[in-house]
Amino acid sequence: MEVKGDDYRVWYEPSEMAIYCQGSLRLAGTEEYAPIVQILEKSLEEPPKKIKLNLCQLEFLNSSGINILSKFVIKVRQKETISIIVQGSEVIPWQGKSLKNLQRLMPSLKLEWI
Repeated sequence: MEVKGDDYRVWYEPSEMAIYCQGSLRLAGTEEYAPIVQILEKSLEEPPKKIKLNLCQLEFLNSSGINILSKFVIKVRQKETISIIVQGSEVIPWQGKSLKNLQRLMPSLKLEWI
């Protein structure tokens, strides 16, 4: 499953149980993020034991996108049987603070800096 825009790409690799996001996500509000939310929810349909969210190539994410990721992390936390690894890049400025905030929503969330 994949969603592409002019300057972004989001896809799910079931064989790796991984969601990849790259580019710049500057979509306006929940409605425009709906296809991405579908990918996130699809990854939880057959509950994996572990899911990976790779944001290493996501250069920009606006507040609506951060909200979508936060809601996804809360959904994973509610499942109780799924662990999540969020991979980020130390060279992309927005990721440092924002990804640590995801850890506040789910203390067992593992952050990996690549």
